[in-house]
Amino acid sequence: MSATNELLYNYQNVIDQLTLVTGAKGVFDVTVNGETIYSKGETGRHAEPGEVLKLFTEHVGPDVSRYPR
Repeated sequence: MSATNELLYNYQNVIDQLTLVTGAKGVFDVTVNGETIYSKGETGRHAEPGEVLKLFTEHVGPDVSRYPR
């Protein structure tokens, strides 16, 4: 599952807008409210499965619940 799908599947109840912006040379950054939570440029690698979701969950904090199933 892609990072985008993981975020929308788990947090569709709180994500107001999700924008994918293409970049040169496989740039892959995830920014939430102006703060970068993951950067391929900084890590030098693609995110592992579930890594962006984990970082997003940590960023929004425990008071933000996942989408109920």
